[in-house]
Amino acid sequence: MKRIFFVCSIVALTFVGSFVNAQEGFRGPGPDVVTVDEAKSLRDDYPVVLRGRIERFLGDEKYLFTDETGSIIVEIDNRLWRGLSVDQNDTVEITGEVDRGFMRTEIEASSIKKV
Repeated sequence: MKRIFFVCSIVALTFVGSFVNAQEGFRGPGPDVVTVDEAKSLRDDYPVVLRGRIERFLGDEKYLFTDETGSIIVEIDNRLWRGLSVDQNDTVEITGEVDRGFMRTEIEASSIKKV
């Protein structure tokens, strides 16, 4: 009886461990890197990846982001920084989605990393 319990315990721990270590969700290619100019013409909620520089903080979690084609406002929640420190000379990659309003287009970031 002890042997059966031991074997069942090992099998159960192995089964549960495989779920803990597995990455959930899709692990294939994501959206292509687009320019600021291209992002401004995309539809609302369209997924984007931007590569460029953050020029300055505008307040209320909003930043002026610039690449070789222009500038756009990017909203980056404080929780996304996770200890990352950048200045206007650093190249960053921002993943997010287009946020279109009546008279403006912004990017709502879901992640940021230094490139």
